[in-house]
Amino acid sequence: MLKDLKTESSQAVLPLPKFCASALEERRYLQELERRIAGDAWQQAPGEDLIFSERHGGMIEPRGFSRTFDALVKRAGLRRITVRLARHTCGTLLAFLKVHPKVAQAILRHSQISMTMDIYTHVVDDDQREAAALLADLLEDPLLG
Repeated sequence: MLKDLKTESSQAVLPLPKFCASALEERRYLQELERRIAGDAWQQAPGEDLIFSERHGGMIEPRGFSRTFDALVKRAGLRRITVRLARHTCGTLLAFLKVHPKVAQAILRHSQISMTMDIYTHVVDDDQREAAALLADLLEDPLLG
């Protein structure tokens, strides 16, 4: 059963990079093959239009989604991360790229800017990097050692 999203802003359009749109088009093609293979066993109700579904067209349960995500991460040879951590990484990368926090809030669909800013506090900014470099220079000074 599809559920309503938490907030009205959750319904907003999310801009996607071209490579993501291409991946979704490829997924749609693969799903059509799955539909043909499943035949009469296909269970996706008209109007659901799920791009990601279980093998017979039904909705993926959250545990199933996490298992699939874990398998894809393993197959790619990457360090295991959770879906939640992948989302957090996205926020951290947006901060690292100096994307304005309000824009990041919209992309991450946080209802409160404080949630987004909590992610941004984990990112070391240029001033902190410069201060650490100055401290390192001071501590490495041969006159002190």
